[in-house]
Amino acid sequence: MRPSSDLGSGPGWHTGADAEVTPRGLRALCSPTTLAGGLTELAWVGAHVLMYPLGTRMEQLRPDPRTRNGDQPAAVRALFAADPLAARIPVLLVHGLVDNRSVFAVMRRSLRRRGFAHVCSWNYSPFLPDIAQGAADLGRHIERICEQTGHDRVHVVGHSLGGLIARYHVQRQGGDRRIDTLVTLGTPHRGSILAHVLPTPLVRQLRPGSPVLQELEGPAPDCRTRVTAVYSDLDQMVLPTHSGRCDHPDLDTRNVLVRGVGHMSLPIHRGVLDEVAATLAGVRDAEAPHQHVAAVA
Repeated sequence: MRPSSDLGSGPGWHTGADAEVTPRGLRALCSPTTLAGGLTELAWVGAHVLMYPLGTRMEQLRPDPRTRNGDQPAAVRALFAADPLAARIPVLLVHGLVDNRSVFAVMRRSLRRRGFAHVCSWNYSPFLPDIAQGAADLGRHIERICEQTGHDRVHVVGHSLGGLIARYHVQRQGGDRRIDTLVTLGTPHRGSILAHVLPTPLVRQLRPGSPVLQELEGPAPDCRTRVTAVYSDLDQMVLPTHSGRCDHPDLDTRNVLVRGVGHMSLPIHRGVLDEVAATLAGVRDAEAPHQHVAAVA
């Protein structure tokens, strides 16, 4: 299991155990970082509502012509210095519950600017009956991407429920054969108590201790997919917030705590975008053994 990290408001990284709820943590809820995060969340939710209709159309996978060899800026070449071929691996973005690909408008452009040649998003059915069905549909879509690009492996970034669908495919349907790296953003790996509000079959699967979540706690021997779970202490949908961690003895997991970022803002937060790009490029794997404990404001 790779080390956990704390992505705070300062420039450093903190590697170590997750923070507990303390008086200091309660005071942090009124900090400028938290207040700014709340305002950003409100602004982004309003913008996302306006963009939502534009995301209902399925996106076609198209290579970005700006990422051809020789056309890459110095920053892009530096990101992929350790493995130049990493930029060619397709990246698939999977949205959350009652959402569509419009939530990834900023991330899609960000990844393309950073040199990823094949970036696309996938809309699953809004009438999805359960997680297993969504995972099977995801597997078929990944097969189509591999056929179109000629690659054997892909990266997946899943927001909220999208991360859980991808993880189910990895662990229970042999998806580790195709998914090289899975990054989850605000995914309820241990469920959310808010899932008790709605009694629909799909939402019931997101309740802590549900049969599906218990299934994901089962053995997953020889799983090849690397998993990075990004979660926030200001997530309003994943409660308690530490449920966004992915801890499994058989998985190559890494947990990253980001502070003062709302659930819907995770795919647009600059620090999260940097973390996703570095993880998919393999930079974080190279850095992990050399990380040091550092205090973060």
